[in-house]
Order: sequence, then C-alpha cells, then structure tokens
Amino acid sequence: GYYARVHGVTHLIKAFLEKTECNCQIINLGAGMDTLFWRLKDENLLPRKYFEVDFPMIVARKIHNIKSKPPLSKPIMESHSGDSLLIDSHSLDSSRYSIVGADLRFSSDLEEKLKKHSLDIHLPTLLVAECVLVYMTPQQSANLLQWAASTFPVAMVINYEQVNMRDRFGQIMIENLQRRQCNLAGVELCSSLHSQRERLLASGWDSARAVDMMEVYSSLPQADVRRIEALEFLDEKELFEQLMQHYCICWASKDSSNL
Repeated sequence: GYYARVHGVTHLIKAFLEKTECNCQIINLGAGMDTLFWRLKDENLLPRKYFEVDFPMIVARKIHNIKSKPPLSKPIMESHSGDSLLIDSHSLDSSRYSIVGADLRFSSDLEEKLKKHSLDIHLPTLLVAECVLVYMTPQQSANLLQWAASTFPVAMVINYEQVNMRDRFGQIMIENLQRRQCNLAGVELCSSLHSQRERLLASGWDSARAVDMMEVYSSLPQADVRRIEALEFLDEKELFEQLMQHYCICWASKDSSNL
C-alpha cells in the first residue's frame, strides 16, 4: 500500500517536472519527515525551489536531523548558491530548499512566510498534500485550496487521503482512529471519488481527477508487484483490496500557459 502511494504520487510529480522542464517550484504541505527533496536531487530532477511546510515543532525535529546528519545536510549545501544560507531551530532557507514552520489553517500567514523564503507566484507551482487536508475542517481546507488556486496562474495540486468513508469499512476506520484520539475533521469530504473531485473544482481549480489506490496498485508494473508481494506474505487479499479502495490520489490543475 505504501509503495503504491509513493509510486502514484511520484509519478504525478515527475510528470509535472517534465512538463515544466524543472522550471517550477514545489510546495510540500505537511511534509513531516518526507525525503522527496533528496530523492529528486539524486535523480537530477530538482525544481527551481523546493519548499516544505509543517508545524514549527515538526520542523524543529527535521532541522535537527538535517544538521546532525551529513548525508542530509551535504546535498543541501551542494545545491546552494550564494552566501545567504539560513538555518536556525525553526526554519531553513537555501537557494533550492526551504523548510517553513507554519499552520496550514491560516493561508495569509503561510503566504507571508513562503514569500520570505523567495516564493515566486509567477513560477508553475506544484502543491503536494499527503494525508493532510483530512485533518482540517472542510472550511479550512477549502481556504487553503482556494488560496493556491487564486495565487498561482499555473499550478497543480496532488492530494492523497481517505475516500469512500461512508460505508461500513470506512466507519470502522474512523472509529479505530477516534479510539486513538485521532479526529478526522475533514472526513465528510472523503465520501466518494466524486466528492473529492468536486471539492477541488469548487475551490477554483479548472480540472480535477481522482482514482482509488486499488486502481493505482493495478497499474503498477507487474514485475514490481511480484517483487513487493514476495517481500511479505499477504493472505488477506480481500482485506487489502478493501483498504486500498478507501484511499485515493486526486489531482487538479490551473493552466493559463497550456502546459
């Protein structure tokens, strides 16, 4: 399941980088400990600027890891040009990579902080949100999506999260999370692939698509699937399929330059 998620999201990211010839910027929303920046650098696919946003507490942990581990800090230094490398406990700003501590529920504060780290609203911009919007209320996530759609003339958003949450399987997932004090504040928007597409279109995006993760898994190269399935024995194939039908990848675009 995780492999399909990474493969699906990465496939869309690389398509965007290819279309823009890397003359773009990526904003990874709620990035946590994600390592996409380093993977793109290894493949010589870095955009003009790569931003990560998360709560200041998470950002502080990540920056501490970067500062204390040369395999993480060295690629940032290698991609940096100029003198102004800024790194403190709650933010990191180099010419190609920035980490910003901010609350995604307040888009005006987010925009101000990104602009301080050289956000260019005229560059084609890709926003990535993996299991992020579902933790915000419908109004808060709508505000964030509307901000992005109205700010960048050429943009794409990728959203990975739950779907089909109104059936019994979905209700059990919600109850299990609630027992762990994990509240999915935006779960009402995850009722179907249609509702996922509609929320993007209603937020000002021109076109939107959504597929469940079983469809993504079925489209993976078969040699990959055989290799993955040989790593760990899976006897509950039906349960796995049900789980994959309750997660999806959605993407939407706004394209004034006809990319």
